[in-house]
Amino acid sequence: MKLLRVGEPGREVPAVLSDDDRILDLSALTPDLDGAFFGGDGIARVRAALAAGELPELAGAAEARIGPAVARPGKVVCIGLNYRDHAQETGAQIPPRPVVFMKASYTVVGPYDEVLIPRGSTRTDWEVELAVVIGREARYLAGPEDALAHVAGYAISNDVSEREFQLEQSHQWDLGKSCETFNPLGPYLVTADEVGDPGKLGLRLSVNGTPRQNGSTANMIFDVPYLVWYLSQYMRLEPGDVINTGTPAGVALGLPDKPYLRAGDVVELEIDGLGRARQEFAAA
Repeated sequence: MKLLRVGEPGREVPAVLSDDDRILDLSALTPDLDGAFFGGDGIARVRAALAAGELPELAGAAEARIGPAVARPGKVVCIGLNYRDHAQETGAQIPPRPVVFMKASYTVVGPYDEVLIPRGSTRTDWEVELAVVIGREARYLAGPEDALAHVAGYAISNDVSEREFQLEQSHQWDLGKSCETFNPLGPYLVTADEVGDPGKLGLRLSVNGTPRQNGSTANMIFDVPYLVWYLSQYMRLEPGDVINTGTPAGVALGLPDKPYLRAGDVVELEIDGLGRARQEFAAA
């Protein structure tokens, strides 16, 4: 299934995209696509209602804004340098363990929303990533083989980054990662059963029509099951949490001419089976 949230910020309505591309209203089943929904067998309830033909069409949905695929998550956990080609292009060593950092939950916005370039920024960058959404609490999992049972689904994420803030103005990466609007997510969450193997997905990104990133999750250093298991050894992963799993080569930081984003630039992202997203950048 493809789950989405439709409406203006703060007033999104939960919905599901039917096989014939109709947007169906889920508000009779749940107030939102949030931790309570994922942790309360929400996906199973939607599947049953969909099979029974009980869901009405959402009026005006075709012309409405698409919100982030998950209501404000409890946390956004990110993995850095998780593709060999990306580590190499930035001059970093291949990490022996996952590089973990956090983004503030308020960075999560809709897949077509405007993204703000921070004041004073000259090095705002793009990163197409596979986002993992947690469906069941994961705490001290026994091994990677247990991990995927705790995943609700997947979505497209743009882990927008300000490289000067990230790499030069702090010993941590947080300043360059948690600027407002720096994590567009969606257009929808595709449930894990529909995606299948998350290690075989192509990722692509273009800027103003110029292809910049073209990679595959098969090239991750640490794959999705390993990451969910690994993180569960250090933190409690809760329903609705988001994990950004890293980006392939092709970011501005790694390109010879360093073509960082400017107001008016348009970034388009795509992951196999997860749809497409598009963001225009503007000055904060």
